[in-house]
Amino acid sequence: MALQLESINLPHLPASLPIHVALYRNVENAAFLREQLLAGNTEFQYAFIDASMVFSREHALTAIFRAVNDYLNDRLKSHNVHSEIVFSFNPTNHIGESLRKFGVSDSTKDLLAVKVSVSPEITHDSVAAHLESSIKGTSVPFDDQIISEISDITKIKKVYKLAALPSPGDKVSNGTDARRRLELSLLGAIALRAS
Repeated sequence: MALQLESINLPHLPASLPIHVALYRNVENAAFLREQLLAGNTEFQYAFIDASMVFSREHALTAIFRAVNDYLNDRLKSHNVHSEIVFSFNPTNHIGESLRKFGVSDSTKDLLAVKVSVSPEITHDSVAAHLESSIKGTSVPFDDQIISEISDITKIKKVYKLAALPSPGDKVSNGTDARRRLELSLLGAIALRAS
């Protein structure tokens, strides 16, 4: 299956700063990818996110927006915009915890790869070529249907301390959409994390 790399221009960010996003299932070389990040290999400056910790496309794009906005305003708390993306998923200010809970681990099977075009040589084609040669997994569309199959709702609710909220699919008596309520709580946690 061909790589399904999506290049996104987020509203309120410069069009010259596209975000390249690819979602993978059944990743076989997560340990290798993690090693490259830990070694500081500049060819692997990506946000590699354990996709089981991503609730929806909007959840991911909110964390990406926050990190890129912090990058543009010189407010990074981590080494680069890519590690800042992983950090932005975490509702607390603990960077190491963010990387452990949201970043790629040796056992990651579903992976969201994000690359920000922070320089002109980072293009859709260059990112596609590098990902195709580096990630051993099945490329799938970055959409809510597939993300919902991957998401570990129990883990996500635990990390965000939202266990009291109903899970998607739970019966809710007052007619509210449990899925949307949980998603809005996640987005709020990202937006409101202490700066």
